[in-house]
Amino acid sequence: MSTDGWKNFGRYGADRDPGNVHGKFALGRALEDALERMIIEGGIKSPPTTRRGLMARMNYLMSHKGGAQALADAGITAVPATLRAWKNGTQQPRPANLDAIDTAYWNLRARNVLANPAVFKAHLNNAGRGTKVEIHPVNQDQVDEPRRRDNLRIRPLQVRYVWDDAVDALVDGDADALEGIWDDIIADLDSDWGAYTYVSYIGLGA
Repeated sequence: MSTDGWKNFGRYGADRDPGNVHGKFALGRALEDALERMIIEGGIKSPPTTRRGLMARMNYLMSHKGGAQALADAGITAVPATLRAWKNGTQQPRPANLDAIDTAYWNLRARNVLANPAVFKAHLNNAGRGTKVEIHPVNQDQVDEPRRRDNLRIRPLQVRYVWDDAVDALVDGDADALEGIWDDIIADLDSDWGAYTYVSYIGLGA
């Protein structure tokens, strides 16, 4: 399949596989996945069923702005004295309340991380080293057989300099900006870069 065939996506059947999408959409998903990993990996490791895990979650919720609302949104109606007892580890919540506390904690942590995109930018910039991007070509199973290409493969790239703009585009929901960023990324491939305008998956090593 020629590069033009990928540019005119769907002419030969690549669009029959719903997993084949424009790189800008796959990049957006990859950024969301990387953000979720950063939120989880930087969070409290001890489960809420342990005294340590409960106290850590309650300390976070009671010391950060929005914690009380996060607890209320998760369904916690306990009085302040009970909240302090949970925070100090002198009283154990019922299982349903433990689940609600865990939900409130992760929701608040995610909200706080999203409110400070500079942290995510720094994570992806990696002190100037950038982030590894793994580009999976479109799945050609549904492409007309004479138009399939045997030489497409997973392409790894170490990508720098685009992550501030990429995070801004993600936060703003700006698909046009993500498209421009994706064009910049695949421009570092060889003359076959057009074959990666559409992809089946993008993975970020962050």
